[in-house]
Amino acid sequence: MDAVSFDINPQTFQSDVIERSNTVPVLVLFWADQAAPSVQTKQMLEGLVALYQGKVLLALADVAKDQTIAQHLRVQGLPAIRVLHNGKIVDQVDGPVDESQLRTMLDALTQSSADLLKNQLDQVIASGDWETALSILQQAVQDEPNNAGFKVELADVLIRKGDLDDARTVLVGIAEDTAEIDRPQNRLAFAEEAAGLEALDTLQSQAEADPNNLDLQYQLCIRFIADGRFEEGLDCAMTILQTDREFRDDIGRLTLIRAFAVMGKGNDV
Repeated sequence: MDAVSFDINPQTFQSDVIERSNTVPVLVLFWADQAAPSVQTKQMLEGLVALYQGKVLLALADVAKDQTIAQHLRVQGLPAIRVLHNGKIVDQVDGPVDESQLRTMLDALTQSSADLLKNQLDQVIASGDWETALSILQQAVQDEPNNAGFKVELADVLIRKGDLDDARTVLVGIAEDTAEIDRPQNRLAFAEEAAGLEALDTLQSQAEADPNNLDLQYQLCIRFIADGRFEEGLDCAMTILQTDREFRDDIGRLTLIRAFAVMGKGNDV
């Protein structure tokens, strides 16, 4: 059976749901034509599951034809969803749901541990709660010590928290060809360079008094980026690039590239 959505009955439940759930999550939807909300849920799920390209399957149990499976899984009303993985129920929904809720459920079933961690971290980091972010990542590394991606995120959060020595220790243990390792490496380099510069307000005053001083523009750029003020930092780098492309061996362009690595893919700025 190749379809990601299919009808089931008591005779096919073992092979089509239990056994297949050992390799991919299977959603069992209990529905009937007579229950309009369940028909709507069925239509939404059929469209959504197809988008996940086989990462999750949809088994359809029409209770108007047979209620055996519904009784076995203690379904009380329609629509009802039971999610099976590795032969066991891992989630369930009873009653009508909207598309957003279904997408959230499907994402949780199909995303990798790294994707799920990133989604959780994005919310915590956006609030500036570095202690919670650090706790999440330390637990993730403990649970999956061979996952280099978690260590990259751990190093990055340590830098943003200001624990540069701990970040260096983590980075030493990560292979150079690990994806996105350049993000914490460059963030650390910006932080280290900024530590040797004047305070930001002092540099801003100096730059205002001497707007043609590209050294001051560069120092401002480093300070802004180290503080996470990327748009202002990029403006300084662009000023250098537009004023003198050869300044300090094209440092304006090179700093832009380094900043882009720190900001990561898809950054709005």
